[in-house]
Amino acid sequence: MKVLRLILGDQLNLQHSWFQQKDNTVYYLMAEVRQETDYVRHHIQKVAAFFLAMQNFAENLQQNGHQVRYYKISDKDNLHDFETLIQREIATHGITHFEYQLPDEYRLDEQLKRICQTIGISSTACDTEHFYTDRTELNRFFQGKKQLLMESFYRMMRKKHRVLMVGEQPLGNQWNFDHDNRKKYKGEVPVPKAKTFSKKVAELVAEIENAGVITFGHIDPDDFGWPTSRAECLEQLQYFCHELLPHFGTYEDAMHTAEPHLFHSRLSFAMNSKMLSPREVIDAVVQHFYQNQETITLAQVEGFVRQILGWREFVRGIYWKEMPQYAQMNALENPEPLPEMYWTGETKMNCMHHALRQSLNDAYAHHIQRLMIIGNFSLLTQRHPDAVDAWYLGVYIDAIEWVELPNTRGMSQYADGGILATKPYVSSGSYIQKMSNYCDSCHYKVKDKFGDNACPFNSLYWNFLDDKKSHFQNNQRMAMMLRLLQKMKPEELFRHKQRAAQIIENPDAF
Repeated sequence: MKVLRLILGDQLNLQHSWFQQKDNTVYYLMAEVRQETDYVRHHIQKVAAFFLAMQNFAENLQQNGHQVRYYKISDKDNLHDFETLIQREIATHGITHFEYQLPDEYRLDEQLKRICQTIGISSTACDTEHFYTDRTELNRFFQGKKQLLMESFYRMMRKKHRVLMVGEQPLGNQWNFDHDNRKKYKGEVPVPKAKTFSKKVAELVAEIENAGVITFGHIDPDDFGWPTSRAECLEQLQYFCHELLPHFGTYEDAMHTAEPHLFHSRLSFAMNSKMLSPREVIDAVVQHFYQNQETITLAQVEGFVRQILGWREFVRGIYWKEMPQYAQMNALENPEPLPEMYWTGETKMNCMHHALRQSLNDAYAHHIQRLMIIGNFSLLTQRHPDAVDAWYLGVYIDAIEWVELPNTRGMSQYADGGILATKPYVSSGSYIQKMSNYCDSCHYKVKDKFGDNACPFNSLYWNFLDDKKSHFQNNQRMAMMLRLLQKMKPEELFRHKQRAAQIIENPDAF
């Protein structure tokens, strides 16, 4: 028997059982294909990072004695489609059995099922051996329950995997330290310089461009700083534990013009490409905490564990439970296209300028910038969720549909009508002022209700509540805000709606 195994660009798990011993009857196929670069327009750093990580992975396999056929984006014989490449490899090597690891994107899952029906040989789908859960565990856990509450799922995961537990009780007798994770950053704690992995990527960028791949965003060809090998990812993990973890939870939701990363781990690309597993990340963080409890509080660690063991596994479960219909949902019937500022970062709104510019420059923004700045503005100005999804999926280096789609269409845009989140995450300018210094140097005044200098988020917020109130009449978490809306003087609401209409119609002017 000769076996062909396909490895996708987000399946770079060197710890997988496939690779634990070499086998001369097994061929591995990896490919940089236009099928994957072109289904949505991607940030140039995202494309470069995946290609570098894939190349490093293939080289590692070859050094360990595995047979790898690797197609670069510039190779003349690259057919740029998985089906035709698989068929050619089967014919070339006399393959009698095909294997692949279960993809984490629905479209690829469907494609590989179809391919297996056409290749004329036996096939096997294997687990990626990456996540804590399988695709259907969340669905089984919530069977018969009315609401999909992340907190109950998270507690189950803590118990099941014995993370920060003392017997059946949570360490510190508290499951969730979210209230301790909301401090505004005012420069009181020095932020360590971000760890980088400088490498020249000019040749790779030229290859990508010459292949005709259309990208966007900025890249420095002589100084690319993302970890793209397992060794570098492990270095980043240790750097987070030693330098950033002591203050991670405290400033988890904070935003600051001078500190784009603050104390965030920047491990999401390492995990979403599977160079690191969530289990080894959590194990390293928890072990470091236990060894350094005099300098690291439980709130710092629990906030991080909740993001990975709780939220990351939760959104993946939602994705596989609700697809494919989830990708079509637009519960609030929002119609608007994205404004030009999403591609330029040019706007007088300081919060949007910083969050957008950072996204375009670094292919990165942390969760509050994504949710409460860009996502908040997108929802308040009623952008179509298809357009929002495509932008988020393309711009962020860690964005793969299984994690991007529930976070964007569900959590950020409430387009799923409340499957993921119990209320829409919208706010006026007051929340942005509370959690950042963006308002300090803004063209607009966050405390002004009306006038040309009033923060656009203020009128947009009340207009959104009024426009969409019929959707939230039975939502208890929205009751207080709807009562405040009802008490607002009609002339005030009219002024808010008048200004909001101007912003929605021509957002690039603000």
